[in-house]
Amino acid sequence: MKGTWLGFGLLAILLAGCAGSSTPVPDRQQAQTAAAESPVVGPRWRLILIGTDERWVGSEPAWFEVIPNGGALRLTGSDGCNRLNGQVSFDDGNRIHIENLASTRMACPNLANAQRVGMLFENAYRYLIDGDRLVFFGRDSRVLGGFQRTTPR
Repeated sequence: MKGTWLGFGLLAILLAGCAGSSTPVPDRQQAQTAAAESPVVGPRWRLILIGTDERWVGSEPAWFEVIPNGGALRLTGSDGCNRLNGQVSFDDGNRIHIENLASTRMACPNLANAQRVGMLFENAYRYLIDGDRLVFFGRDSRVLGGFQRTTPR
């Protein structure tokens, strides 16, 4: 009898440890829906500034779009010479993660600027939108670049 009570006691402790927390955990579908509703998703964004005051100068515009792709978000665009593709995710506090950024490798007349655009995307950590302007910030809160919306959302 004593062993039975001990068994029930251990079972109760195990079940209590497996009980869910009282804090609701958002499911993956809700998180993906919230990310797809970010104001960054949808419009085309054209690079107008590198850093805080260096205007983009290139024979072709540098731009990007974030588009839903199945259950994920995909970045497509151009660094002013090469096509860009990557994966994007958003977190709370206007955090942006651009991962697996890949580009074509064309010979460019201004390769240094194209490489700077790639670094801008790779180092983007947070964003801020004000009207039709989008600014990317690095981990150190330094302004990496500014974009202008060129297509309506």
